[in-house]
Amino acid sequence: MDEDVALELHSKLLTKFPKDLLSWKRVEILCFYMGRPDLSLPLFEKILPENRELDYVYGMLAFPLLELGHLAEAEKAARKGYEINKNDSWAHHCLCHVLQTECRFKEAVEFMEECSASWDSCSSLRYSHNWWHVAVCYLEGGSPISKVQEIYDHQMCKELEKDDAVPRDVYLDALGLLLRLDTRDNLDEVLDRLKILAECLTDQSMWYQEWLFDITTIWALSKVGNTSLAHILLEGLKSRVSKMSKKKQQLMQKAIQLAEAVYEYGKGNYKEALELLGPDFDAVDYKMIGASDLQMDVFNEIWYKLLLLTGQSSTASKVLERRIKERDGAPFLWRLLEKSYAMEGKTEAVVIAGEKAKALESLYFKFD
Repeated sequence: MDEDVALELHSKLLTKFPKDLLSWKRVEILCFYMGRPDLSLPLFEKILPENRELDYVYGMLAFPLLELGHLAEAEKAARKGYEINKNDSWAHHCLCHVLQTECRFKEAVEFMEECSASWDSCSSLRYSHNWWHVAVCYLEGGSPISKVQEIYDHQMCKELEKDDAVPRDVYLDALGLLLRLDTRDNLDEVLDRLKILAECLTDQSMWYQEWLFDITTIWALSKVGNTSLAHILLEGLKSRVSKMSKKKQQLMQKAIQLAEAVYEYGKGNYKEALELLGPDFDAVDYKMIGASDLQMDVFNEIWYKLLLLTGQSSTASKVLERRIKERDGAPFLWRLLEKSYAMEGKTEAVVIAGEKAKALESLYFKFD
C-alpha cells in the first residue's frame, strides 16, 4: 500500500477511535520511516485531549516535536510522561534526545542512569537504544573511550545474552556507536569488537529490513575488509529500489547515494566518498532511511572528516562554524574546527578553538 494512502486511512481511523494506541504507534512508525515527523504531529495534537491521562502518549508527542526542532515543547511533553509514570522508557528516551541535542550531556547521563534500572523489562530495541544514548552522551562530552567501551560491553551487548533478545536491534545500536568512534579516530581501540560484530553481520537473514541497519552494515563489512559481501548488500539495496514505484525510486536515490558513500568511506576511498556526498551534504536530507536526527548526525561527522582528509579545510571551517552555532557545547566539533584552522595556518583561531574544546571536556569529565 502507498504510504500516503496508509497514513490517510490511519488518520480516519484515529479520528473515529482516538484511543486506539496501536494505530497511534503505527502512524508514528510510518512517519518515522518516511522521514516526515511533520505529518504525525497534527494528528497527535488532535487526539491528545482524549488521552491526557496516559503517560505513553506524551512520549509519542515529544518525538515528532524534537525531530522538528521544537525542543522546549518536546521536553515539556517528555517530562509530563515521566511525571505520570517514572518507569516510562519512551519518555526517558525522548527527554534524553532533547538534553543530548542541547549538549546537556551531564544532565542526560545522570537522568538516564538513574532510570536505567527500570529498563530490564524492555525490548532489545528499547534497552540497547537507551544505553546507546548514554554511551553517545559520554562520547560527545569528551569522556575517556574506556567509559564508552564499558557501556558497549556490559550494557548494550549484555542484552544478547537474554533468551528473548533480538540481535539485529542490538547490532544496530552497536554499529551506530562504533561508527562514531571511527569518525573520532578511536576505532583502533575497539577494532576487536568491530571484527566480532562484522562477523555477526554476515548473516544475510538480517538484511533488507531496515535501511539504517543495512547502510551501517555496509560500512562495517567494508571497514574490516569484507568488501565483497558489503558490495553484495549494496547491490541488493539497488535492486530493491529498482522495483519500487517511480515516486519511491526518486526518494530512495539519496539512500543509495549514502550507501555508496559509506561503502567507499569504509574502504578508505575518501575522495570518492566525498564526491558521492557532494559539497552541500546535510544528513537531515537523508532521513528517508528511517533514523532520528541524532542517529543521522554520524553521517555529518563522516562528511566533516572527509573534508579534512581530502584537504578541504576552508570548506570544513565554514561548515563547522555554522554547525557550532547550533551545538556550541559539543567538544568534538570544536576539535574538528581546531584541526581545520591548523590546516589553514590560522594560529590564533587554533588556540581559541582548542581552549574552548578543552574547557568543555574538563566540564563534562566531572561526571565520568
